[in-house]
Amino acid sequence: MEHLSIHDPPPPQPGGGPHPGGPQGPPPPPQAQQLPPQMFTTAAQLLDLTDKKLLLVLRDGRKLIGILRSWDQFANLVLQSTVERVFATVSNPKDPHPKGLYADQLHGIFLVRGENVLLLGEIDLDKDDDPPFGYEKAEFAVVKKLADEQKAAEKSKETRRIKKLATLGFEGENMGEILL
Repeated sequence: MEHLSIHDPPPPQPGGGPHPGGPQGPPPPPQAQQLPPQMFTTAAQLLDLTDKKLLLVLRDGRKLIGILRSWDQFANLVLQSTVERVFATVSNPKDPHPKGLYADQLHGIFLVRGENVLLLGEIDLDKDDDPPFGYEKAEFAVVKKLADEQKAAEKSKETRRIKKLATLGFEGENMGEILL
């Protein structure tokens, strides 16, 4: 990727040819300097993703798939035909590799506040119909129940870990919430 700055000269004009000015004529009038597209680091980058199918991962861990229809300067997003995809794993003591399950729940039009977006990416439409690698489609209620159980177990494990660290004198940013 190029590392361009506002001080770099603008790209050459289509049509080429010599610049007016110098010995042939007067210098061109000063133009407003434009930033190259690589310099956009705001919600304006969403312009290229409008009307495309996206995968969003939210801060609370939810995964949404939908078509980006609209957005604003705060990166608030409006998704159409939105589906929430839930993943879970099923362990079998006889099989060393756990089996992955996934399910989709249709939400339709979905408004996502920009600050809640953790990750956003375009979906390859050629591979869209294929199941995620290592996962099988299952009923939403079953997968959701398994995912909630796994999330609760992980939260319990994390709470025990933080309490143990607190007894050793370590203090984290969430210690007040857990110990009170």
